[in-house]
Amino acid sequence: MSLLDHRIRQRLDEKLKKLNAIRPLNPAQVQKLREQMEVEMTYNSNAIEGNSLTLRETYLVLQEGMTIKGKSLKDHLEVKDHKEALDFLYELASHDSQTISEHLIRQLHQLVVRETDTDWAGKYRTGMVIIGGADHTPPDAVDVPRQMAELMRWLKQNDKKMHAVELAALLHHKIVHIHPFFDGNGRTARLAMNILLMRRGLPLAIILKNDRKKYYRVLQDADKGNAVPFILFIAQAVERSLDLYLRTFGSDAAGKLLTLAEASKGTTYSPKYLNLLARAGRIDAFKKGRVWRTTREAIENYRAGRLRRRK
Repeated sequence: MSLLDHRIRQRLDEKLKKLNAIRPLNPAQVQKLREQMEVEMTYNSNAIEGNSLTLRETYLVLQEGMTIKGKSLKDHLEVKDHKEALDFLYELASHDSQTISEHLIRQLHQLVVRETDTDWAGKYRTGMVIIGGADHTPPDAVDVPRQMAELMRWLKQNDKKMHAVELAALLHHKIVHIHPFFDGNGRTARLAMNILLMRRGLPLAIILKNDRKKYYRVLQDADKGNAVPFILFIAQAVERSLDLYLRTFGSDAAGKLLTLAEASKGTTYSPKYLNLLARAGRIDAFKKGRVWRTTREAIENYRAGRLRRRK
């Protein structure tokens, strides 16, 4: 039984189908969008872990080679390392036969912390770690190799059985649950997740710094055995990227984006109710900054779906 809500699953599949229908995409636009998303992914993934560089500063470090006054060397090195790991990820994703392995995960980790944790880059931890603010205690270091091997067997068994988004989300959680490295586990897990997504034709999915608290909360839910909120959270990140691609490449499927307050006008739904629907994945909506946005079409689709279920 799938843990991915059927409504969002259907929307994701429909949007991927629309994206595939307008391929091949313009190479110049693809490159420009890739560069934009690499900056956003690098900024958000590092910021979640405490990096102090802003989005603009991250762009200047990556694209202009600038050094930001008042910011630590470690912050700069983390940006450059993550960019190297993303370039490696794009190369991997271009090969359909590429499978996730322990070796590959260690390669990703080696790139992510290459300049900031050289002694342990690509190496499993040899001691205990404590995750601040979390109830979960990762396994003893001696159990890490066994649990990582079990994870690879699980992935192989489920690779063709699960929807790509569900599989990628669960892989992400399982890596951070095992916490195989002293540092860089979150960044490595987010990259590994994206290899699975991109291999299935989905764009790079970015977890936003603004959603950091929710991200950690749904990860903790998954630690306690309830992975549904985390899978929904990842699905919404995937859908946000799909929407970006469809709008960038001129798909006629994209309606005018509205705030929830704007979208509620002329309907029986309040902005607060639409917010609840958006967070639950029950309407097609995504966050831009801290503001949820949707379309008239999404509200109408939700209303029509409710009417059909009543009949």
